[in-house]
Amino acid sequence: MPSKEPYELLQANREWAESCRRENPEYFSDMAKGQSPEFLWIGCSDSRVPAEDITGSAPGELFVARNVANLVVHTDLNLMSVLEYAVVYLKVKHIVICGHYECGGVKAAMASRSFGTLNKWIRNIKDIAFMHRDELELLPNDGTRERRLIELNVIEQAKNLTHTYVVQSAWNRGQELTIHGWVYDVGTGHIKDMISIDRGYPVPNAFKYDFEADTPPAIPNF
Repeated sequence: MPSKEPYELLQANREWAESCRRENPEYFSDMAKGQSPEFLWIGCSDSRVPAEDITGSAPGELFVARNVANLVVHTDLNLMSVLEYAVVYLKVKHIVICGHYECGGVKAAMASRSFGTLNKWIRNIKDIAFMHRDELELLPNDGTRERRLIELNVIEQAKNLTHTYVVQSAWNRGQELTIHGWVYDVGTGHIKDMISIDRGYPVPNAFKYDFEADTPPAIPNF
């Protein structure tokens, strides 16, 4: 792809804004009134996987968080804040964890070399590879192992979401909320559905919160 200068992005922005106004003069005034997305999208930072483009979604339909290899790490305050805002205040109905084949983060996790600061992040993927080592070792080559680890990573991140207080609390309140694990194929443009989890999912006891004696926090009035 040809390289671009920052001024070209700014010019493209102005052209895009004018195009939107021509189609709908109220486009930006409507956008400024607020958002009510039904989907929280947790995806990879990879530039080839733009959430709105690959799902045909318009601005305002997806609340998006992205990080390297689409991980749900419970000490990641950024993601945990996005999750809480999306579930508690925006009342999203679906959370999508979307990974993709040819993921650099998974490739790095499968390597033996050091990647500096990234080591601490991709350790989460290495743990998944170790957890599923028996299955992965039966696969014929590194390519098939990589693709399967990408799928397993999505499945485990979807399960990780069920271990959070935010998700369990929503289900306890009767809130409609389903978790989906998807994998995007950058070579075909298609999305593969790997797993769906609703309130009937048996959360392991080690990760369950007791809501019997729990007092829900007051919701601020924004």
